[in-house]
Amino acid sequence: MKDNDGNVIDIQLKTVIFAKKNKRVIKIGDLNLGEFPLLLAPMEDVSDPPFRAVCKSNGADLMYTEFISSEGLIRDAAKSVQKLDVYDYERPIGIQIFGNEISSMREAAAIAEEAGPDILDINYGCPVNKVACKGAGAGILLDIDKMVAMTAEIVKAVKIPVTVKTRLGWDENTIRINEVTERLQDVGIQAISIHARTRKQMYKGEADWSYLAEIKKNSRIKIPVFGNGDIDSPEKAKAYKEKYGVDGLMIGRAAIGYPWIFNEIKHFMATGKFLDAPDMEERVKVARKHLDFSVEWKGEKLGVLEMRRHYTNYFRGIPHFKPYRTALVTTDDYSEVNEILEDISRVFVDEVL
Repeated sequence: MKDNDGNVIDIQLKTVIFAKKNKRVIKIGDLNLGEFPLLLAPMEDVSDPPFRAVCKSNGADLMYTEFISSEGLIRDAAKSVQKLDVYDYERPIGIQIFGNEISSMREAAAIAEEAGPDILDINYGCPVNKVACKGAGAGILLDIDKMVAMTAEIVKAVKIPVTVKTRLGWDENTIRINEVTERLQDVGIQAISIHARTRKQMYKGEADWSYLAEIKKNSRIKIPVFGNGDIDSPEKAKAYKEKYGVDGLMIGRAAIGYPWIFNEIKHFMATGKFLDAPDMEERVKVARKHLDFSVEWKGEKLGVLEMRRHYTNYFRGIPHFKPYRTALVTTDDYSEVNEILEDISRVFVDEVL
């Protein structure tokens, strides 16, 4: 094709350049998260600073703290206050709070903001009985008016962007997530992450992302919509992005003991090819980094104890590994754990994963 002056135009090249210039960048407030961010889900007793550190270094774009009780914060409970710890290298970082009283949530939001996060997130999705059955977490999905009122008060209480994590509904008969997203946007939230299951499902059955696709087709919705639930491989991440049109993915359980999933997804989306799985040297190095930070942040006894849930995934699929896994999850001594990790790196050095 020629232009008006008779010069040949490379239409394909022009299209590519135009597309690159017009790629949508996902933003929460003034935070630039790139074209398709990967978020680390807030997971109780998992998403602590040591775990976040290894996820950040392996490609997580936005992370959240474990959820923090609003009542614990306003009462200055030590465990709740410790969860406010955030570090500059983690940025952008969000603090997540939960509760069932509007006044307590408003006060807790102000306390959380003082800790210096980039985002304040509200948990409207936790399905466990001790939270949901008290009207917090996913429990508030039974009272949408209260959810909207609570969110409005929190937005007014802080200057940083407020986001929400929630579920489709309480059960299959109460799925109003399109309406919920609209109403929460109207009172000021700047992004929403949706676990595509109901509270009744807990973590069972298949997540139904078709509801997220409907939200993305809703012309009233302007805020980013992040999908969560069942993302456990690069292929599935790419397929769900293309099929459901979400603005990013939130990854939870698949990252436990396998923080490499973030970079693996990014590489596959960019190239259509798989990254090589981490070798044994890399697995031991990251597990040891995680352990060291865990001990530093929690103390030796608790730090060693709470690392146990991660080892199965760090070393999943390795033949004849059971005796080493058993040793890792039964010793309470930090030096012994390091010795076991050293043995693993030596014995399995040639293991092809």
